[in-house]
Order: sequence, then C-alpha cells, then structure tokens
Amino acid sequence: MQDDLVFKALADPTRRLLLDALYAHDGRTLGELERVVADDTDMTRFGVSKHLGVLEEAGLVTTRKDGRRKLHFLNPVPIRLVHDRWIDKYTEHHVLALTDLKRALEDET
Repeated sequence: MQDDLVFKALADPTRRLLLDALYAHDGRTLGELERVVADDTDMTRFGVSKHLGVLEEAGLVTTRKDGRRKLHFLNPVPIRLVHDRWIDKYTEHHVLALTDLKRALEDET
C-alpha cells in the first residue's frame, strides 16, 4: 500500500530533512543534498543516496536528468493524500467544536 511507503519514508529524521531541503530549494543534486545532511550528521554519499531511494519509492521525490546531473524534486502529493485520508477527517469535528466555542464565548461578552 502506498500509504505504508509514505509513512515509512516520513518516519526517518534524515529523510524529513531531505524533504525540507527540497521544499526550500527544489531541483538539487545528490551532492547538494549530501552537504545539507552533512550539517546534521556524518552520513556518507551512499547513505544519502539510499535515503533518497526510499523517498523515490514512496513517490515523495522525483528525479530528472539534466546533462550529467540528476536533479531531485519534491512531490508533495503523497503527503497530501495521507493528510486527507488520515488527519483531516479526524480533526474536522474538533475544529468545528472550537469554532462553536469561540463564537459562544464571544456572544457572551
């Protein structure tokens, strides 16, 4: 199931760091991403590549060749699908209750 791959990918802090880096600046090379990770860990290029493979398998990262370079791009769609399925439906009634409470408290003053 695709949701399982997304949850697995998001479970690791290094992979979340890579996604944050791509969110901040899309279209990065492996070397650029390796430098981002190197600021927080002593991970090798091979380790970063393996993490990117997990992100690609989950559909969270796509790649494109640009000459000799391979560029990595964030694909936020799988995260949104997980949000819509697992988070949004469980929080909607809480938000409505808080909105109703806010209105009721404002009406009393």
